[in-house]
Amino acid sequence: MSVNDTAHNNNSNWNRQVYHRLKLALSLGLRRQLFLAVCDDLHLRNQVAARLHSTLAYPVGQVLYQPSNAQENSTPAYPRLVTLRLNLNDPNPIVQINQWLANYPPPTVGGSKDTPGRPFPVPAFQIVGVEHLTKQTVATQRLFLHYLRLSEQFFSTQESGRFLESNLLLWIPRPWLSAIKQSAPQFWRCRTGVFVFAGEPTPATQNAGYPERFSSSKSLDLENIEQSILDESVKQAELRTAATEFKFEKNSDFPTEIQGNGVDKTQKATPQQQESTNRSGSGNNNNQSLSSLSYVSSELTELVIATINTSINQNAEDYLQPQQILLEIEKLHEKQVSGEILAEAYHRLGSLYRLRIEQGESTLENLMVAIIAYQEAISYDESSPQLPGILNDLGTLYWMLYRTPPNSEEGQTYVEQAIEFYLLALKMISPQTHRETYARVQNNLGTAYGDLARFSHPSENWQQAILAYNEALSYRTADMDSLKYAACQNNLGTAYWHLGQYNQPIVHLKKAIAAYNEALVHYNPKEEPLKYGMIQNNIGTACWNLAQYEQPVQNLQLAINVYNKALKYRTPANVPSACAATQNNLGTAYWHLANLSQTTKEARQKYLQLCISAYEEAISLAHSLSGAPLSFDLLASYNNLGLAHYQLVIDKSFNGDKATRSQHLEVALDYHLQALNALSKQSEAYQTTFTYVVKTIRAFHNELGIQGQNLALSKVPSQLLPDILSKL
Repeated sequence: MSVNDTAHNNNSNWNRQVYHRLKLALSLGLRRQLFLAVCDDLHLRNQVAARLHSTLAYPVGQVLYQPSNAQENSTPAYPRLVTLRLNLNDPNPIVQINQWLANYPPPTVGGSKDTPGRPFPVPAFQIVGVEHLTKQTVATQRLFLHYLRLSEQFFSTQESGRFLESNLLLWIPRPWLSAIKQSAPQFWRCRTGVFVFAGEPTPATQNAGYPERFSSSKSLDLENIEQSILDESVKQAELRTAATEFKFEKNSDFPTEIQGNGVDKTQKATPQQQESTNRSGSGNNNNQSLSSLSYVSSELTELVIATINTSINQNAEDYLQPQQILLEIEKLHEKQVSGEILAEAYHRLGSLYRLRIEQGESTLENLMVAIIAYQEAISYDESSPQLPGILNDLGTLYWMLYRTPPNSEEGQTYVEQAIEFYLLALKMISPQTHRETYARVQNNLGTAYGDLARFSHPSENWQQAILAYNEALSYRTADMDSLKYAACQNNLGTAYWHLGQYNQPIVHLKKAIAAYNEALVHYNPKEEPLKYGMIQNNIGTACWNLAQYEQPVQNLQLAINVYNKALKYRTPANVPSACAATQNNLGTAYWHLANLSQTTKEARQKYLQLCISAYEEAISLAHSLSGAPLSFDLLASYNNLGLAHYQLVIDKSFNGDKATRSQHLEVALDYHLQALNALSKQSEAYQTTFTYVVKTIRAFHNELGIQGQNLALSKVPSQLLPDILSKL
């Protein structure tokens, strides 16, 4: 989670969410993760650190990461999380960790006389006590920061060593966060996530932890989530909406497509029927009884209570179901029933929350309950025939966790975990006997790799996405389900488009266009107008992109044609933000066509006029959306529209009178000034826009004389005049 200095009205709720995010990040089992936990309230810090230790050091279920041949009864207890207090005499966290591992190496389990056993995973480490550096000398504080700078190698290289397989959670007060950013930038860049807890600083007499001042040295399924080029913010909103419309397959327990169909009511979890109870009555009593459970993990219990207290589902029976299931699980634990029975109970709890997510309640708490419940189910029965479906669902739940606002710095971790679950599911699915299920998970995997490309290694991850989509299409044909086939083709096209931004642009852009056209064949514009229009927009953008490399006239004309087709379905009434994006794309295509050397003077004037009309429509729609997210840079559109008016006037073939010339130049200047006003003076965009303003004022003088220049200068804010006059 990124650092947030905003005051929070409800610190308790905020801290609960931060804690669950931190616990989840530590539970994922990934390696070489560096987390920073920021907390000024030492009492709260001690509570959270102790709670993490009590729940993660010796967890009940080692989901997916426990060696399958481990003999639990004969294995020495070995922690998954170790808490260390910083050694103030030699404040080097890495040395402390390596010393602990030397004293307590991971035990080996599951071996035999002929086969060596497998070592337990290296634990994660949380370091506390940084606040005590405040009472140490400045030299000691600097030494600590020096050690942090040196520790970068343990996170950013592939050198061998046990610590490289571990995770580090460093607890620090807020002022030390600033000191680390400034004085240990290498260490700061290696961070995986920063988790900020709200609370008042502990008074200095209680070791508040402020450093002295010193100068520094410098299933849920991703099917049919069509992906659109250049419509990124539109896509984000559509994805968040689509994620609430998931439907699960009735028999196989594998999710089906996101088609906006009704939820399959037969999948609703049905625990033993109990009488409906008023929320204000026994509902509160049940909350009290839940808080006293001893076998069910406190994290799962508290999350369930939180979802009950904030549930938007008003049905009393549905409201009580999670409480009933938790109480039932507690009784099953007390009776020491078999793992299969416990797994089935946890699976019912996960399925209940999965259903809520399908119905639109995709909150952070609901996602986490479903994740923990499914992981518990796996931990008690790793041979369940439902395991592939659960793994696929876990992959998508983690993917949704990444998509659930607010987006956080641990998003990459969630996407990587989703990919890991999809890959595990694929190992258990036979493509010959379960073609559609295999294809569905491959499609999900492709989408997850596409999201991972946002964080790291974009070329490699888009290539992996293409492999996954092609594998899905090897087992899915248009005859089987034309809409699923078309959705996967569209996703494949988008993956090729992105890959074309990094290598072999002509080859990959042509493949993108071919995939989009194949998808388009299977959409009926009358039945699926928005999807049909979106794919037309994708084709247009791919053609526009291809025009930068070959046959510019032909490809720009193709782009313009398909953009206009897209606008028949992406209308201001239906999808104004998408319509604005396509209008903006259309204006750009006309601009480039107008400025080709092959374009005649008469055609140039025509294309510039059409460019102006498209940009004006895009900007007008953007203003009508009252600050809603846009998929294009509105300030860049201001500048583009201004340049089009400017270009129209200075073109030798323009034959308008002085009044018309003045009108175009005034519009150009106005839009450039609007963009300039909204930009930071330090940004490159500001300097570029400032240049446009100067050029436009010069055009006033060239076209309309000194009176024109005076007119232009009268429209410029007074604070800009000194800088502008020096450039004229």
